[in-house]
Amino acid sequence: MKMNFAIDPGANGCVATRNQPFKMPETALDLADLIRQLYACGYRTCYLEEIPKHGGKNASAMIKLARQYGEVRGVLATVGLRVVEIRPQDWQRAVGVVAGGDAGKRKRAIKERAQQLYPGVEVTLWNADALMILEAGERLYGPSRKVLE
Repeated sequence: MKMNFAIDPGANGCVATRNQPFKMPETALDLADLIRQLYACGYRTCYLEEIPKHGGKNASAMIKLARQYGEVRGVLATVGLRVVEIRPQDWQRAVGVVAGGDAGKRKRAIKERAQQLYPGVEVTLWNADALMILEAGERLYGPSRKVLE
């Protein structure tokens, strides 16, 4: 059975399966080890949060995020996984969380929604986005949906 996982990229990001969230590894080599382990367990599709194309953050933060995103894409390509990029507003809409507005309220709403959908997982603010990216990916791009790769 082919399984899916999701990645919320960034230094405070997360790699999440349906049963287990993992803190984003600190190095590309550690990330590669984790992704290879997931592949060995049957995971074949990664739902990856697309990073913004224009920065609301400072330039230094955007450069760091873009570098990490590139490392993630490189690792996923090297392992041979199918990658589906999902814009933040699309995954938030798919799981019933309103995009925009107050960031703190939105993060709490995402966490609450993740707790409802994943009662067996200890949901926190650092892993809630990745769990919801996974949920949205499966809703939007399940087996019957066309995906551009």
